[in-house]
Amino acid sequence: MKEKLQRFMWGRYGSDRLNQVLMVCALVLMLLSFPAGSIFYLPALALLGYVYFRMFSRNIARRSAENRWYLDREMKVRRWFRNRKKEFGERKEYKIFKCPECGQRLRVPRGKGRIAIRCRKCDHEFIRKS
Repeated sequence: MKEKLQRFMWGRYGSDRLNQVLMVCALVLMLLSFPAGSIFYLPALALLGYVYFRMFSRNIARRSAENRWYLDREMKVRRWFRNRKKEFGERKEYKIFKCPECGQRLRVPRGKGRIAIRCRKCDHEFIRKS
């Protein structure tokens, strides 16, 4: 039986990170459909259908491009949260300012009084209290 499944999957795309996320979303929608009625049931079935379509697809280049697109978006979100976590950890030692001209975020040590801050991106200088 295992060999038959391996032969069937030969040349097909299989599972990837996007499929895993879609499966989790479908599972959550399935769990929500039990107490609330069937409002979440059809979207869950549609997601499961799409997951199996992607898994058994022979268009590997297209499925890889979809997964790459998803991974790019996921990394942007992860990077944003990682930066906020880093800023939160450094909040006692540094203060974050935005340049009024270009919006660049600048990190300045706390407790230095009123200082002139020069933006490295646009070379604009402004005065703030650290």
